[in-house]
Amino acid sequence: MSAPAPAARDDRAWTADDMMTVAAARHLRDGEVCFVGIGLPSTAANLARRTHAPGLVLVYESGTIGAKPHALPLSIGDGELAETADAVVSVPEIFNYWLQAGRIDVGFLGAAELDRRGDINTTVIGPYGTPKVRLPGAGGAPEIAASCRRVVVVVRQSPRAFVDRVGFRTSTGERVSTVITDLGVLTRDPGQGELVLTRLHPGATVDAARAATGWDLRVADDLAVTAPPTATELEVLRELQAARGPAA
Repeated sequence: MSAPAPAARDDRAWTADDMMTVAAARHLRDGEVCFVGIGLPSTAANLARRTHAPGLVLVYESGTIGAKPHALPLSIGDGELAETADAVVSVPEIFNYWLQAGRIDVGFLGAAELDRRGDINTTVIGPYGTPKVRLPGAGGAPEIAASCRRVVVVVRQSPRAFVDRVGFRTSTGERVSTVITDLGVLTRDPGQGELVLTRLHPGATVDAARAATGWDLRVADDLAVTAPPTATELEVLRELQAARGPAA
């Protein structure tokens, strides 16, 4: 019997998570005001500010405006945010004066569950009264999702996360314009209000994206391919990740 063929070698200097983070960063424009969630959204936003969008204003729920952290924050209460911010205000002022008054251009959010309409669940998996998993909850996400001019969600794509209908609607998806995953980019169809696959990341396939989605995923006729991360984007991303330290 002949020996099995050797596994294909992958010489890429980046991972699917790196591509997702870079793709998310590219969706932020210089001079925008961005309300940032912790985790993947924060990594992408800080990458954007250190590369193509130096004038990006990062706002965190704890009341920091214009934060310029040297390391990725571990939470909205991380002292790095306050120490590097242009201003620190109260939480009610952030929501009442900045967010609900329409002063935020883009909200950058994560999700535990997301459905075809862009609705987000970060509350419970399973029945609310007897859940399989109780999640951290809403925080400021419902207000961010409802009040920012546009909302971008950054989340890894899997059948567990991409469901036909969220079990609990923590945040409405009406302003979710774009969803960026480790496989590609989904964009809202303004006519039907449904998320459509419009871009694939290098190495990803339509079949893989459909297999990772809990609904019959529509694919754009003019499906594009994301440009791979540049050397500069990867270098800055690695610096951010290294500054965060092993404890993170």
